[in-house]
Amino acid sequence: MKKFLGLAAAALCLMSVRPAYAETEQYAFDKLHTQIIFFVSHLGYSHSEGKFLDFDGGFTFDRTDPSKSSVEVTINTAGLNMDDQKWDDHLKSADFFDVEKFPTMTFKSTNVEVTGDDTANITGDLTLLGVTKPVTLAVKHNKSGKHPFGDKYVSGFSATATIKRSDFGMKYGLPLLGDDVDIHIEVEGDRVEPTASDAASDNK
Repeated sequence: MKKFLGLAAAALCLMSVRPAYAETEQYAFDKLHTQIIFFVSHLGYSHSEGKFLDFDGGFTFDRTDPSKSSVEVTINTAGLNMDDQKWDDHLKSADFFDVEKFPTMTFKSTNVEVTGDDTANITGDLTLLGVTKPVTLAVKHNKSGKHPFGDKYVSGFSATATIKRSDFGMKYGLPLLGDDVDIHIEVEGDRVEPTASDAASDNK
């Protein structure tokens, strides 16, 4: 009887820990497999591609209620890359990103609207050149699961958005250089596993 009661108590403890963790999972960006890319019309001839290579942040993901999820990222503007040094230098200047005065830009979600079985619109505050405007990302959940080449648990997403750079005060070259900036983001996040101390504090 004592053994049975002990097993029952242990089961109850596990039940009390697991739902709290399963509801909202914390993820850190896998930077090697996360890309932040943008496209802008170049004189109407093509859409030039650029990317940001230096960023940090993460996201929470509630698989039972995705509307409770969130994302936050800080991008170091000096990490901009156009695959050409002269072009890089110009975009980092005061004509565009003014990286000396504004070394970072940030995005912090404020609302998640579920639109389908694996899609959602994530609205958040984008701060660029000291100006904050709401931006909505159209997001698709690609996959969540244990990584096939290790023990980590991974979630992956694709996201797109279009913003007007003039809304943030970036007006150099208009209208010859495009105002619309198409953003494409590919994200992989590694789940931050709870420690024994985390589980203990959840049960207090």
